[in-house]
Amino acid sequence: MASSSTASSSAQLGLGLGLGLGAMGGLGLLLPADREHDPELKPCSPPKGVLRLRGAVQHYEWGSRGDASLVARLAGETEEGRPCAELWIGTHPAAPSSLASDDGGAVSLREWLARNPAALLGRAVTARWDGDLPFLFKVLSVAKPLSIQAHPDRELARALHALRPTTYRDANHKPEMAVAVTEFRALCGFVSVQELKDVLRTVPEVRMLVGKEDVVKLMTAKEHDGGIGVRSYLQSAFTKLMATSKEAVAEAISKLKSRLNGEIKIRTFTEKEQLVLSLEQQYPGDVGVLSAFFFNYVKLSPGEALYIGANEPHAYLSGECVECMATSDNVIRAGLTPKYKDVQTLCSMLTYKQMFPEILQGVLVQPYVIRYTPPFDEFEVDRYLLPQGESVTMLPVPGPSIFLVMTGEGEIQADGMPDEGVAKEGDVFFVLARTEVKLHASGPGCLQLYRAGVNSRFFC
Repeated sequence: MASSSTASSSAQLGLGLGLGLGAMGGLGLLLPADREHDPELKPCSPPKGVLRLRGAVQHYEWGSRGDASLVARLAGETEEGRPCAELWIGTHPAAPSSLASDDGGAVSLREWLARNPAALLGRAVTARWDGDLPFLFKVLSVAKPLSIQAHPDRELARALHALRPTTYRDANHKPEMAVAVTEFRALCGFVSVQELKDVLRTVPEVRMLVGKEDVVKLMTAKEHDGGIGVRSYLQSAFTKLMATSKEAVAEAISKLKSRLNGEIKIRTFTEKEQLVLSLEQQYPGDVGVLSAFFFNYVKLSPGEALYIGANEPHAYLSGECVECMATSDNVIRAGLTPKYKDVQTLCSMLTYKQMFPEILQGVLVQPYVIRYTPPFDEFEVDRYLLPQGESVTMLPVPGPSIFLVMTGEGEIQADGMPDEGVAKEGDVFFVLARTEVKLHASGPGCLQLYRAGVNSRFFC
């Protein structure tokens, strides 16, 4: 995926760095070690360890446009005028990545991996995730807040997919992690008991919708009693708020705006109040505007990461990030969106844990390489930042990797490749299991790449 044009240039890149269809015996690729299992397989040259990929752009309305969108710049779509919200790199059928052949054709990454998953993904990964790539790699350019949402655990995902397959399109869970590329803002998880008490004490519009009974229970709850009792009070209060009629929500928001407009000359608004007013301008009359008072306001600086487990409420607000998740597109929404809202399901599924999310700074695993390791088997993310003239080697790992070049220019070399391949902004590479990769920064400035792979702890 070259920065000039992801779609148009991919066809010219070839299936891999020196890997053509003939060398693969068509697309039914098997490694030499596997030939004994298929006596009819014709001899073929061993595959190179690195292949170029073409991602897929999602044009959601909340995305940034033109040069302001990192996704558009990486995909070469800055002139199209449409919002470029997400770049997907993976096998999910909603927007699968593809390999481009030497003759201009293409084959989906999912189809190609299915020909011999054990050889390409590694046997342990193939056995655990049924021969599919377990992670979905993305870049997000957020210009407008996303919905108040949560992602189901496996059990709920299976049930929802069986019940409403057109809405919930797969049966997988979707834990995820966002690594900030720019300043990044999000709502994530419920605020502490003390902060919630402050909300109920100082925001009468929320207090009115929650109701006296739940307000009293929450106001008398103890900070150290964060168990089933407090969670049940919080669930009751939050559910009442989210289920409030549109008319009552609109009236409450109108009163909130009037009150704050009257107080602007006598005090400074809190960050949460400023955020709520901003949300109201973008989603007028939406219950998600008021629900923001219940959530932690998270600010990430570039290089910081946030991971989100199943059944945790969140909403990305602004900025650009690299995101990795289990291979799923299941989203349950309840606010800040014109899309389908499933308020009952969302309110019943949440954990109602009250804590500020853990912010990952990453760990230096070798010079120029920082690793972000969430508590999920499916994925981890590495950030490579190589100064001009420097090199780094990724030793072979038992699973697959995907590299995305964010900025700069350099070379990439892998086992069996006769020559180095150019790696520049927007390029995406799929690295086979057990492949050593060497990277070198040759252009002006730093070469910045991100790598997604199966969590290293899975192989321990």
